[in-house]
Amino acid sequence: MKRVLGYVRVSTTEQGDSGAGLEAQRRAIQQRAAERGWQIVAIRQDIGSGRTLNGRHALKQALSELKAHGADGLVVAKLDRLSRSIHDFSGLLEMSRKQGWALVALDFDLDTSTPAGELVANVMASVAQWERRIIGQRTKEGLAVKRAQGVRLGRPRTVPPELEHRIIQRRRAGSSFAAIAAELTTDGIPTPMGGSAWSWATVQRVVRRHLSETVRRR
Repeated sequence: MKRVLGYVRVSTTEQGDSGAGLEAQRRAIQQRAAERGWQIVAIRQDIGSGRTLNGRHALKQALSELKAHGADGLVVAKLDRLSRSIHDFSGLLEMSRKQGWALVALDFDLDTSTPAGELVANVMASVAQWERRIIGQRTKEGLAVKRAQGVRLGRPRTVPPELEHRIIQRRRAGSSFAAIAAELTTDGIPTPMGGSAWSWATVQRVVRRHLSETVRRR
């Protein structure tokens, strides 16, 4: 690995404006690059939450550059600057393997360009897979118990019977979903979620639920 992209991130606009934390991350990346003889192509910077990868434009740019072989690896000073989600991190690891670039997290001494680093990465990916399977299994078992207890699953009914009747009657009279929605909004009737403006899609869901329940009763 000769050419690397650095990535630094802070979680709030205040930190970004003051530079708190960013310079320390940059120095750590630059110091390790000097020790290892890496050429830093660029250091990309984001200001935002690390809970997901969404909305981080600098990271997206860095990943595009890596995919295009503009660098051999991505270096972060701390793993949580890259991702706080083990699921997202596992996805990045898989991406790096498929595209042929290395991932380096200095605080974990993780470097997938080395055998030891690859081993650590594989362990973390396995843990992520195990976590997903356990959560899925527990969810499935929990739903099965509720069904056995006669609990009705799915979105609860939040439309009063009299309002549902009104919507169905308007629909049977030939009104469109949009027209019914406009009428309910004008009359000041709250939506199922407590909003003030009805949409045609919400009216459509009420009608579909009514038709589905009618078929079940038959």
